[in-house]
Amino acid sequence: MSGPADEEQLTRKQRREHARAERKALEQAAAASAARRTRLTQLGIVGAIVVAVIVAVVIATGGGAKKGLVTNKKAANQTVAAVSSLLNGIPQSGNVLGRPDAPVTLQFFSDLECPVCKEFTLGALSPLIQTWVRPGKLKIEDRALETATREPETFKTQQAAALAAGKQGKMWHYLELFYHEQGEEGTGYVTETYLRGLASQVPGLDLAKWSAARTDPAFESTITSDAQAANNAGFNGTPSFLIGKTGGAMQKFEAASLTDPSAFNAAIEQLLKT
Repeated sequence: MSGPADEEQLTRKQRREHARAERKALEQAAAASAARRTRLTQLGIVGAIVVAVIVAVVIATGGGAKKGLVTNKKAANQTVAAVSSLLNGIPQSGNVLGRPDAPVTLQFFSDLECPVCKEFTLGALSPLIQTWVRPGKLKIEDRALETATREPETFKTQQAAALAAGKQGKMWHYLELFYHEQGEEGTGYVTETYLRGLASQVPGLDLAKWSAARTDPAFESTITSDAQAANNAGFNGTPSFLIGKTGGAMQKFEAASLTDPSAFNAAIEQLLKT
């Protein structure tokens, strides 16, 4: 039979065990918290390293450039060399790239500030030029359609700059350089310095003649005509395409991919057979 002393002893024992359990729980919680802090610190360090690497890569590749133009001389020379390799030796007349008697015509409606047009230009367009334009089977016409450029006057100015290069048979060099060195959309990077910087990179372009030609009033009529043609075709986005036999009816063409030329190749091959 237990008495008051035994009950008191049991109560003390229970209190000690309870206190010991609480301490153990607190110690475990503290240890877990410390471990979490350590892991978070490690993750934070790793995350910071990853971010730094990504930023470095973006800067190195020019992917984060807002102002456009390649400022690194070596990179600029490489860009000019790539564009020259693609286009040199191919006839140009105004906005047309390729032989005037090429049996198939592709009209490319574009906005020079459109990043998706850049995707096409640096993607499917290059092999199309090599495969079809250079051998004389296809000619490509650049047509202007304002979509990405925010200010109408800027759109006209940049398009006139390209058309002025076309007066010397260099419009497509100017277009290609613009897309290769396109800035971040909506940042206002298209300035007089930018446009002149592109012109200075076009091999063989007479800058004085180019500057004088930019105010040609015929350019505004060309831009208006392009916009009307786009409207007639039902286009409201860029890039958009019309394709057909040269001198014949043009049909809307929607490519499955802007980087893979396969769909374009198939359409051109079909037209060459008819």
